[in-house]
Amino acid sequence: MNPPRTATKIKRNKVTELWKRIKRPLIYIILIAVAFVYFTPFVYSILGSFMTTSEVRAYPPTFLPSKFITGEWSTLLDNYAEIWRAMHFLRWIFNSVFVAVSVTIGNLFFASLAGYAFARLKFPGRDKFFMLLLGTMMIPGAVTMIPGYIIYARLGWLDTYYVLIIPALASVFNIFLMRQFYQTIPEDLFDAARMDGCSLFGIFWRIMLPLTRPALAALAIYTFMGQWNNFMGPLLYMSDMDMWTLPLGITWIGRETYFERYNIVLAGSMFNALPTLIVFIIFQKYFIKGIALTGLK
Repeated sequence: MNPPRTATKIKRNKVTELWKRIKRPLIYIILIAVAFVYFTPFVYSILGSFMTTSEVRAYPPTFLPSKFITGEWSTLLDNYAEIWRAMHFLRWIFNSVFVAVSVTIGNLFFASLAGYAFARLKFPGRDKFFMLLLGTMMIPGAVTMIPGYIIYARLGWLDTYYVLIIPALASVFNIFLMRQFYQTIPEDLFDAARMDGCSLFGIFWRIMLPLTRPALAALAIYTFMGQWNNFMGPLLYMSDMDMWTLPLGITWIGRETYFERYNIVLAGSMFNALPTLIVFIIFQKYFIKGIALTGLK
């Protein structure tokens, strides 16, 4: 009986050794294929923003703008110049920046305070209230659209910045993110500060907040990107074109002003994607670190 078992064991060892050799290259091949699938449309969008209307609508499609081949560098940015001169475009950029920055600052303050309270303060019904708060994340946004619209209309917030900023100043997900990160901080620091006579807000401001910079960076990036790309809110609550944000304005440009001129629409999309891309590239280290450490305890 021993020889067959030995042969089987040797065969298993060979299979295991073969798997160890091909495992890493196989993972890299799969990751490269997935990255190619996701990255190709973005690259084509960048190249398409430099094409002429006939090139971007050509079939079979062309992937390299003729301006790159002929060296017509003086007209390379014509699409961007045209979209920049479009009606209300600068106003839409200002609206997007103002709303995204305001909501991000509000979430940094209120979500960090709420997360601190749920993580370190002890009050009756704390855990039950937190679970109830998390339960609101399961409510579909479509359910609250009509009631929310009625409430905001009665408050007179339609076509104002209030309707986009005030309801978004605190996010349940951001509160959860900060609470989980606060729980990774040793409680001995909290107790020592209390013994030294530091107030609850003083502990939050002087001790807890500086230690949560990775989580705050992740929260800021996540919130800014979400608000910058917010399309549904302005679509529902803004009828005045001067109050539109950039995503809604670009959609209108594509459908009304430059119908079937996809190169102009792609140039506008690049304007919309550039700020979030720059923010993520600069702060990606803090973003990844904040997300990775939030679940640890």
